[in-house]
Amino acid sequence: MKLRSLLFVPGDRPERMEKALGYGADALILDLEDSVAASGKAAARKTIAGFLSRPTRPVPLFVRINPLDGGLADDDLAAVVHAAPDGFMLPKAEGGKSVIDLLNRLSRLGNETALIFPLATETPAAIFHLGSFGGITPRLCALSWGAEDLPAAIGATTAREADGSYTAPYDLARSLTLFGAHAAGVEATETVFPDIKNMDGLAAYAARGRRDGFTGMMAIHPAQIPVINNAFTPSEAELAHAQKIVDAFAAQPDAGVLQIDGKMVDFPHLKQARRILAQT
Repeated sequence: MKLRSLLFVPGDRPERMEKALGYGADALILDLEDSVAASGKAAARKTIAGFLSRPTRPVPLFVRINPLDGGLADDDLAAVVHAAPDGFMLPKAEGGKSVIDLLNRLSRLGNETALIFPLATETPAAIFHLGSFGGITPRLCALSWGAEDLPAAIGATTAREADGSYTAPYDLARSLTLFGAHAAGVEATETVFPDIKNMDGLAAYAARGRRDGFTGMMAIHPAQIPVINNAFTPSEAELAHAQKIVDAFAAQPDAGVLQIDGKMVDFPHLKQARRILAQT
């Protein structure tokens, strides 16, 4: 499953859901958590269940439920599980034990197939469990992080410097999510860029994410999708260079180090080249 871009859609806005299918996102996240007021959650559950029951799905459809310990998640699951969403986004996950908890709840409802996508840094305790997601279930598809709930949880005034970059604690949360995802063998998904009118800033942010090893990014506005997709799609030059490395090692399978375009390359470069080619 390609997950370069995932677009949040409020669960109480049915008119936006159908439109969202045409924006080019690799997946939609139908939201029952932050974007839906408490008074609107029951109606939003019905709306999402109805949308999931549409005859075709051009892209995978995830549902972000409410936190498992907040008293709303079971109602969320019961309302939409029969419509078989492709996956569930799990907010305020605290490591593998939260994934197991969600899997058990889904099993009791008869669902053994939905993918699980945790938001893995939204509580202080979560930070200490970012290495615990691996080996639990093949249904785990990605990890992402957030820079909003965590500072609120610990009383920080902001997660960002004046120039928009993250302060040290939140850069740490980002980095641990990146490594936790790769350690678990799943997609590492960069968090949202909240300044929806700053496309240059978004492009730089997404490019940094891909540079660092993230494989995709979440979006909060349709206009962000083309920029994100472009950032997480290898360029023709990257593909050509990667193919050159693969071909060179194929021609000399016993070589440990080769020279390509005046630079030395070895097996880590070959691994990266294969990863780039697999993204097409």
